Amino acid sequence: MDHLTALEFDKILNMLSECAVSAVVRERCLRLTPSADLNEAARWIGETTQSKVIIEHVGTPPLANMAELQKIIGLLGIDVMLSPDQITNVSSFMASCRRMKDYLKKSESTGVDIAFYGGSIVDLAETEDELNRCIRGDQVDDRASQRLYDLRRGVAAKDDQIKSKLEAILRKNRELFSESFVAIRNGRYTLPVKKECRTRIEGALVELSNSGGTCFIEPASVRKIQDELNELRIEEDNEVRRILYYLSALIYDNLPVIRINIEAMETLDFVFAKAKLSVKMKASPIRLTEAREMRVLSARHPLLRREEAVPLDFMLGGDIAGVVVTGPNTGGKTVALKTVGLVALMAQGGLHVPADGLSSTCVFDKIMCDIGDGQSITENLSTFSSHMTNIIGILKDTTENSLILLDELGSGTDPAEGLGIAMAILEELLVKGCLFAATTHYPEIKEFAAVTYGLINARMAFDRESLMPLYKLEIGEAGESCALFIAERLGLPAHLLERARAISYAGMERQADNVDVAVNAGGGGALVGGETLVCGEALVSGDGARIDGGEVLVDGNGATVSGGGARKSGVFLEIKPLDIVEEAEVPVIIPRSQRFAVGDSVTVYPNKEIGIVYARANEKGEIGVQIKKKKMLINHKRLKIKVAAAELYPDDYDFSIVFDSVADRKARHLMGKRHVEGNVVTIDEKQV
Repeated sequence: MDHLTALEFDKILNMLSECAVSAVVRERCLRLTPSADLNEAARWIGETTQSKVIIEHVGTPPLANMAELQKIIGLLGIDVMLSPDQITNVSSFMASCRRMKDYLKKSESTGVDIAFYGGSIVDLAETEDELNRCIRGDQVDDRASQRLYDLRRGVAAKDDQIKSKLEAILRKNRELFSESFVAIRNGRYTLPVKKECRTRIEGALVELSNSGGTCFIEPASVRKIQDELNELRIEEDNEVRRILYYLSALIYDNLPVIRINIEAMETLDFVFAKAKLSVKMKASPIRLTEAREMRVLSARHPLLRREEAVPLDFMLGGDIAGVVVTGPNTGGKTVALKTVGLVALMAQGGLHVPADGLSSTCVFDKIMCDIGDGQSITENLSTFSSHMTNIIGILKDTTENSLILLDELGSGTDPAEGLGIAMAILEELLVKGCLFAATTHYPEIKEFAAVTYGLINARMAFDRESLMPLYKLEIGEAGESCALFIAERLGLPAHLLERARAISYAGMERQADNVDVAVNAGGGGALVGGETLVCGEALVSGDGARIDGGEVLVDGNGATVSGGGARKSGVFLEIKPLDIVEEAEVPVIIPRSQRFAVGDSVTVYPNKEIGIVYARANEKGEIGVQIKKKKMLINHKRLKIKVAAAELYPDDYDFSIVFDSVADRKARHLMGKRHVEGNVVTIDEKQV
């Protein structure tokens, strides 16, 4: 399954094809390929917008079906005489071209460029009139020529003369005939004579009935008139053929113009098909931008009924390269991903999208996805193997101008290994510089997204009262699977819930390089759960103290646990006296922005420049960083500690040596001693 099919873009194209009139254009709609060229895609969207304006002001365009037209045109090239119905097909096309030209003439009042396409349609009114004069009801008309008119009058007269004679014979000799009507056999008028009366009617036997009881006799009295009638009919047929050749030649002479009109009508059919789809979806044009961003407002999945689809707001670009979407199962995460992908594909295909008109997007060179389980029995691929095969291919082809959509990242295998693979893939996408969105259930990935520059969390809203998903995407907030909550609301026994929580969260440890934990100080005593801990230089006894979910703690001097899993040093622990510990304070999470100290060597993303922190975070989470002697404020999410200040400088190091000029250091030194008139210290504005 290719990426466009996985996103169901083929279904959009099916809807588009149903809006086209001619079979050729319906096939063209099914082959529509999104353009990676911004100017081309913008031009296509403009054509769709203009066509929609015309439909809204003038009505549905009178486009030609053009059924069999190309086949007919091909026959003319080999000097074939067209049949009356084929000529009628051509004249009908000419009439449609004339009506379309008039329709576009009326549309010129809208002022859109498409309205002036009517100038490219050549009016063939004279040829159309001649074809219609000669052919009526898929037959060559009596008035197509004077000779044909005369011949057909002669045929009719001879015909009437024969019928009159035969009917007279029938009336006079009823007993001789098995039926009381004139019969035509082998193209000749006959009388149905009883077999036993055969000799009583002079004439030629033309045919016997199946039973042999009736002889169809052509009386001698009408044979001469019959021969004259047949001669007239031969002449009539020759005249009809002459007229058909004449009309075929007339069409052939106009073939270059007809081909131009066919091309114009097919083009108009295609652009108006896109406009009709826009009307059907109640869609709007989306603005294409050169900025590397995607800003979709109130978007609805185009394959869902409008009243059932929940509007989606989605943003990518700028400081945000990737969105990590979390939330409960059946909460609409996959629908959200497909909506984002379809919006981009439809825009690059020149289609309007069911979203707010203020939406905008850049043009992607590739839009790739891993959605669905992809399990294959014939290729012996498990769900996980299929995901990996697909994602490996995606990573290989991804460029900084790509849009990548990954559903249930890291699923289908061992959770610990799946988590590692998922985080590695997200890091690789960040390195490649593309825009991407991924859905997951891993809580660790939510934390990873929260502290990683270029990533942002999003969640699918969930109604805890009704236990129903709301299918609404909320950017900036991490979601939860809600499995335990749902189980509790549905009546799972309390002891099973407690056991489930214990199993689910036992041994979950925060990494010290991501989260700093501080427990308030005091003397020795017992912790929650009864495990004992001696402060100072001693080690934790037993299996180690645990708080709320089994976190193993270490003391402020970096001592290790004597019987359980060890924690990294640098996680500070001080113990309250026994009478205070009973209130069991919750560990305090230190904001990431506060973990940067003056003197830290940091990597600044996305350009990966190296800088030194000269000022701690302000209230906006901005850190003062000096890069190549230039000071600036940078959001903490764009920074990663390369080497901590404690490893680079002694505790009492004077950082003015690094950050101040010689003149400023002297000025500060004097300022510290006494007031000196005219003494000035220069401060970079970006430090403020």
